Formats: sequence, structure tokens, C-alpha cells
Amino acid sequence: MHNDRSITEARLTRVLEERIRPAVYPESVPLSVSVWHAPGEPVSVAEGLAAERTPVEAGTEWGPAWGTSWFTVSGTVPREWAGRTVEALLDLGFDDNMPGFQCEGLVYGPDGSPLKGLNPRNQWVRVSERARGGEQVLLHVEAASNPVILDYRPFRPTELGDRETADDAPRYRLARMDLAVFDRTVWELVQDLEVLGGLMAELSVDSPRRWEVLRAVERALDAVDLQDVGGTAAGAREELRGVLSSPAHASAHRISAVGHAHIDSAWLWPLRETVRKVARTTSNMTALLEDEPDFVYAMSQAQQFAWVKEHRPEVYARVKKAVAEGRFVPVGGMWVESDTNMPGSEALARQFVHGKRFFLEEFGIETEEVWLPDSFGYSAALPQLVRLSGSRWFLTQKISWSRTNKFPHHTFWWEGLDGTRVFTHFPPIDTYNSQLSGAEVAHAVRNFQEKGGATRSLAPTGWGDGGGGTTREMLARAKRLADLEGSARVVFEKPSAFFEKAHAEYPHAPVWVGELYLELHRATLTSQARTKQGNRRCEHLLYEAELWAATAAVRTGFPYPYEALDRLWKTVLLHQFHDILPGTSIAWVHREAARTYEETAAELEALIARALAALAGDGASGGTVVFNAAPHERAGAAAHGAVAAGRPAPEPSTAQPREGGGFVLRNAALRVEVDGRGLVVSVYDTGADREAVPPGAAANLLQLHQDFPNMWDAWDVDPFYRNTVTDLTDAETVELAEDGVTVRVVRAFGTSRVVQRLSLPAGVRRLDVETEVDWHETEKFLKASFPLDVHTDRVAAETQFGHLHRPTHANTSWDAAKFEACAHRFVHLQEPGWGVALVNDSTYGYDVTRAARAEDGGTTTTVRLSLLRAPRFPDPRTDQGVHRFRYALVPNASVGDAVREGYRVNLPERRVPGERGVLPLARVDDDAVVVSAVKLADDGSGDVVVRLYESLGGRARARLTPGFAMASAHVCDLLERPLEAVPAEGEGIRLALRPFQILTLRLKRA
Repeated sequence: MHNDRSITEARLTRVLEERIRPAVYPESVPLSVSVWHAPGEPVSVAEGLAAERTPVEAGTEWGPAWGTSWFTVSGTVPREWAGRTVEALLDLGFDDNMPGFQCEGLVYGPDGSPLKGLNPRNQWVRVSERARGGEQVLLHVEAASNPVILDYRPFRPTELGDRETADDAPRYRLARMDLAVFDRTVWELVQDLEVLGGLMAELSVDSPRRWEVLRAVERALDAVDLQDVGGTAAGAREELRGVLSSPAHASAHRISAVGHAHIDSAWLWPLRETVRKVARTTSNMTALLEDEPDFVYAMSQAQQFAWVKEHRPEVYARVKKAVAEGRFVPVGGMWVESDTNMPGSEALARQFVHGKRFFLEEFGIETEEVWLPDSFGYSAALPQLVRLSGSRWFLTQKISWSRTNKFPHHTFWWEGLDGTRVFTHFPPIDTYNSQLSGAEVAHAVRNFQEKGGATRSLAPTGWGDGGGGTTREMLARAKRLADLEGSARVVFEKPSAFFEKAHAEYPHAPVWVGELYLELHRATLTSQARTKQGNRRCEHLLYEAELWAATAAVRTGFPYPYEALDRLWKTVLLHQFHDILPGTSIAWVHREAARTYEETAAELEALIARALAALAGDGASGGTVVFNAAPHERAGAAAHGAVAAGRPAPEPSTAQPREGGGFVLRNAALRVEVDGRGLVVSVYDTGADREAVPPGAAANLLQLHQDFPNMWDAWDVDPFYRNTVTDLTDAETVELAEDGVTVRVVRAFGTSRVVQRLSLPAGVRRLDVETEVDWHETEKFLKASFPLDVHTDRVAAETQFGHLHRPTHANTSWDAAKFEACAHRFVHLQEPGWGVALVNDSTYGYDVTRAARAEDGGTTTTVRLSLLRAPRFPDPRTDQGVHRFRYALVPNASVGDAVREGYRVNLPERRVPGERGVLPLARVDDDAVVVSAVKLADDGSGDVVVRLYESLGGRARARLTPGFAMASAHVCDLLERPLEAVPAEGEGIRLALRPFQILTLRLKRA
């Protein structure tokens, strides 16, 4: 037989696109259209429906960036269409390739009830299954003219990312606004041919099955009369029946499809638009659930459910009904799909607390799968938090984006910092927006790395990022792929059903230990410094607010602010979404975030002030009380306690001129030399007789790099950025500040300016650096470099509830790929017996390199903090303006010292008028055990909740002594649900913790 394969395949493409697909709607009539353009921000549904309309026609331009237009369409079903299926086709000017990234609409019925969403891949609205001739049609569309930010030429700077800078030019042109007859038979033929065409393209040309499909398709195309597609479609389908009914092989891979619409809670749109995106998508999905009995849809992010509940209660009622039926499935158990690298310990725990509690209270559902398909890497602290939240499984997809190394597993046990393991799946379909196309399904089968051990994978199915969800076409593909020769078997089912089966068949899956590092998007640790600083500050203020409010409640009867703390936590958790905290959203999002953080911080400061005033007394005596919120003793105050001021001050630091320029700073522990350039050329530890700075090197060196990644500007920093560097060594001023012991350094570079203050606190082994940068660079990367005379092959970087080690070398491609990584409050390097910590108050990105010194054979290990970037997409003015950073070098530091100093720089002591000291609510007698939260139980019982963790990576035995009469104690999960009783020993509790173990205790007051 002659090989005419390419001819038939080309024929299928053309006939399907130019003849068969258009015949799905064989007859149509235009609808009458009128519009009202809302001024400013979106209005209520009632106002939008009531507004006076102006008649318009197809082809009319509409919609400035971020505008809202209310369209009304009306018409009459022609009498000759009686008994036929009729749909409205409403094309707002869509580009089919951009669902979720451009204009969208929500359709309302005549009574104002929401019907379904409109997007480029979902433009139809069912009017009648069996129409009545003369039937009147009236629909309203709330249309959002969201601008296209990520266009066909991506990463171009644009001012459209903020309403304050966008122009008023219309962005869209109304297209088809028709009533049309829907031909179900032709539509089904389209689905048959799409599935078979997609399957055929993935089969080997040597496979008999490919040729069987090809000949069946050829016969079907022969059966289609191109001038009467509707009349011949049934016959064409009959020609395909045989190949569509041939069953899959017994060994065929099994795919659990899950309806999904990954909706970014903010990204290339502001938070307010996400509220509407969620309403549009949930309207669509609840409507589809009513039409398709086999469909199952999963939605994560409790915040998004809460938005629907608040803003679209009528849609939420449909959601609750579908949830009760088990077909609209809450997943994830987190408040949002957060970043997991940068949120602090308590914040990451509270993501689970607030997310899981919402699903329990609203639906009575204990979510068991953690659903984070799109976050930019996954903290090694997560497995323990997953299990402590009551969840069992973890899902991600983003690791498929790694650029250097292919992750070796798709189903595996993930082991975290403390040894906790969680069963994890990473869909081999390599997308969280699957369409169940032939190419995607075949890729999942080829890509699956557990062949021979496991047979199942999961496919999140639906348009996402900007929402939209699953379409009826995707469901049609799944039905045809349920049992089809040459394909994987596809079935829609709950994620929990997939995980139960996958776990049962593969209980001894391989183990991956440590973080899931994404070899991409490393610059998210630095972009939008204000957002990151706002997050860090508010996290620590929340910690303090809970601590002091709980202490004041127990000690004085102070009213514990349950509602305020709940609301403020949820605000901070929302802004930890994986496109807000990482700094990858449009300017509007970060402008609003900065204001929100300021308001949140102000409210928390006021709350803290009220609690401290209740504790300290009225201050009539003129005394001062020093409050220490840190989990370590400081300034004479116990951890989480307070003392009256007045203890003797340590020997003050001194500053003297340095020979050759600069100054020498001294205190009881250190001698630091700052040269005439304002650089630190010596940090001498007098107690250990040890120099921290290598010979000829200079620390606190600001370095500027060109920073123009190949793509994903705000997200990425590529390794070639290191090829060019400018050391900022020129100083305008190096002088002593007003206090006479602080060195003030002023530098200018480009169009920017930096002022630094270097000081040695009295009696402390620490060099403090305060840096203020007035930043006006473009596409540059600013780092603070600290070369250290330390020989080590690894660095310890703080993460949630502990720290992890990363290499200082690049032995393997896995090591080399970690050229920029995340640390929270400290980075620590150590030789046996002596180490150095670099602590900070607001940065996350760092890098570490090592070099051998020819002069003395020593090793220089350089740690650099990442301070600022200046990408132009998606926010063209990222981080322009003034920024302030605090960091410190701590020589002769153990990991415990690093932990303590990290807390110190983030939780400065507070001095308030008063005369009463304050005993802590809970004392722990081992500094290795760090208390991360002291609060009252969320249920309003008045019980005290204490969360603590082992911080050094070793075994710890400690005694916790409550500062109140205790009736009982229980170990709890993160949601404060008791797990087991803890016996009291005297007035306290004896604790034994494994390395990095998190323990939550609930203490009932007597």
C-alpha cells in the first residue's frame, strides 16, 4: 500500500477547521446589543443591571484597561428553530489563545442570577435544549476589559499593569453576538476527530493502530458531504465507531483527570479582579457539574471560597450544594497557594490552620491533599507541617520547569527536615492546565518515571492561571479516552481517590530527602523588596501581638483580640500567595500590598501597645519596662518576659581613627577595621584570637551586576549575571556619626545613592550594618558581599522551624544549580570550633562561593546577601525609591548563636513607661528548643497554646514551665486539636524532641 499518511492527516486538519467545526452552529441570527460603561471600579450587580444602556453593534470598540462594561443582549428564537438546541454565542473580542489573560465576562439571566463565565474557550450560553419558536432571549454580561500583559512578545515593559498608569484607549472590539442552532451530532464528530487525530499523531508510524485510525478517519472524511455536514455527520461518526470502541491494553497507564482552574490570587491582575475571576469560574464549573454527571472539579485556596461566599452568595450556594454531593472538591488545605520558601515558620503553619479550618467549618471536610502545583520550590519544612495539619498527601507540578536537572520521580515519598515523610505526586503530564489533548496524554505516559512500579498519574484538567476551568470539550475527550486502544485510560475522579490507589499500589516508592529546589525563578527571593519587608515585619508583629495579648489576658484580664488577629493573619497569608510575596505581579498588586502592609503594621503596633500598657502599669512612677519578645533571654529580661529598666550597661564600644584612613571599632569581644573606602578589612575575634576576613579581602562590599535574564524578568536571575560586576568602592564620605562610635559611609553610583551605618553594640559579638539605598537603577542586581576566612563545604540556611545545609561548591549539576537560594533570618558557616553567622531583618536571597588562596593556601568562602533588583516586567518601576536593610556579621557563632541573633534583629526589645516586670507565660530551660508562638487557643476557651521546635538539628530534652496554674496539658495538631495528654511533673512538663521536631502544646488553665 502506498504511504499517503501525510495527505490524509493534512486533509483532516483542513476539513475539520474549515468545514466541520463551523457546522456546529449551522444557523444563526444576530442579537440586539446595548452597553453601559461603568466609570471607575466595578459596581454592584444591582447597579450594573439597572444602568441605562446605549445600543451598539458587533465591531464596536470597548473597554479601556481595567474597565467594566455591562452589555445586554436580546433577541427572539426564530419559529423555524422550534424543537432544536439553541445557544447564544457571545464573543467579546476574544483571542482564542489567551483564556484567562484578557477580557472575560460573567453572564446573568433576566432575573440577575449568574449563569456562567465567558472566556475565549467558552463563549456559549445554553438558551434552550428544545427551543420554542418565538421565545424571547435576554441576557446581561458583566464584561471586564482586563488588558493583555503577557503578550505574544512576552516580557515587554508596559504601563498597563496599574490603572493609575494605563491609558484609556479601548482594548477590545465586539465580535459575534448571535443566537445560533447547536448541532450536537456535528459537535460530537468534532470531538471524535480531535481525539483520534491527536492519538494518531502520537502513535509510532510503525504501529498498526496508527494506520487503523488513519483509514477510519479517511472513511469518515469521505462520508462527510462538505455542503451538508449536518446531514452526513452521523454517517461519518459511524465510520469511526470501530476504532473508538477498541479497548486499551491491559497495561495501559491510568490517568485520573481532575477538573481544575488554577487561579492565581493575584498576578497580571489585581486582587479585586481575582474575586471576579473566581466568581466567573465557579459559575461555569457548577453549571458544568449539573450537565455532566461524571465530572469532578477540585478547587484549592480557602481564600477564594471565602471571596465567593462574600461577593457572590448565590454562586456560593451552588458551590456548597456541589460540595455536599462530593463533586466540587475542596483541596489543598491552605489559605492560598502560597510561596513556601519565604513565609516564616508560624505563617506557613497558619496557612494550614486557616485553610483547613475554613473547609471544616464551611463543609465539614478534612482536606487530606496539599495542592501546590505552581509555587516556586518547596521548603523542606513542609512534610512535617503537612502531617501536623492532618493531611496525608502532597501534589506539585512546578518542578517540571527546572532548567538544569530533570527531577527523577513522579510518585515518591518526600522526607523533610525532621524525617517526616509525605506521599507525593508530581503529574507527568507536566501542566496544571491540561486539556487532555493527545499530545499531553501521550507525554504523560512517556514521561512517567515510575513505570514498572506504579501505573497511575493525575492530570489537573482545565484552563488556569487566569481561570476558566474545564470545558465540555475536555470532558468529551475524557469519555473517548476512558478505554481507547493506544492511549492511557482516563477517568475523572477526586484527587483523594487517585492518592488512595496510587499509595496502595506503590507503598515503597522512592524517597527524596530535603527541599524541592526549583532550578528556575530564583530572583523571586529578591524582587519587590518592599513586599518582602512588609511580610517579614508583619509576621513578627503578629507573633508579638499574640504573645503580649495572651500574656496580658492571663495576667490582667486584657480582652484577647480574637477577631482582629484572625483577620490580620488572613491578610498576611493572602499576600504570601506565590505571585505576590515573590514579587512577580503587576505594579497595581505591589502598590496595594505596600499600603496593606502599612495598615496591618499600624493596627498591630496599636494592639501591641495596648497589651504592653496593660502589663507594664500606668507609668506614673516615671519608670521604664523593657519587653523582650524574643525566645531567648536578652537585656535582662527572660524570653517572652519584661523587666524594669536599670540594669548596669556593658562597657561601651569605642571608635578611633585608623592608620591609612578609616576607623577602628572596638568592644569587649571584637575589633573591626573600616578602611578609608568604608569597607570592612578586618573583623578580629579577640576571645578566639581569630580573624574573620581573609587576607586582602574586604567585607560589607556592595556589588552591582547587570541583570537581564533570558526571560521571566521579575522571576529569573541567570548564572551569567556573575560575568560582569562593579565593586562599589568609591565613597563620598567615611566619617563618624553623631554618637561618635558609628561609622557612616555615603556612596553614589549610577543614579542611586547609599548610606551605611556600621557599629559594634556594647558587650555583643556582632557587627551591625544599617543600609539605606535610594535606588534608581534599571536591570541591575545589588548584593552585599562578606568574604570569610572559613573552610567548609556547606552552609546552613534558616528555613521554617529549623535550617538546612546547602553546598558551598559546584561539584555536580545539582549543586551548581543552587547558585541563588533562600535563607530566612540567618546564614551560618562553620569550621570545627568556630563559625560565622550573617543575620538580616528582611532579605531572603543569598549566594555563596568559595576560592582557594594561593598566598597562604587558605579558603575564602564568600556569602552575599541579595538586596535589590530592577526588572521591568511585569512592573516597569520595580523597587524604585528608598529602601532600608539591617544585617549583621556575628563571628565565633554557633548555629544556636545564629538562631538567637536572627530573632534579635527581627524582634528588637520594646521600652514602655511602667513599673511592673512581667513573667513569661511559658519558660523553656533549653535554648535549643525555641518557642515560635504563645497565644490563646482560637476556640475562645482561654487555653494557652505554645508552639516550639528543636532548632539545632539534634535531640533535645527540655522542661516547659507555665507561668500560671495549669490544669492539664495536651500535645495538639496545628489546628489545636488535642492528640495526647502530657503528664505534668511538678509545675512543668518534660519534653523530648527529635531534630527539628515541631510540638504544639495546649495548656488548660486551672
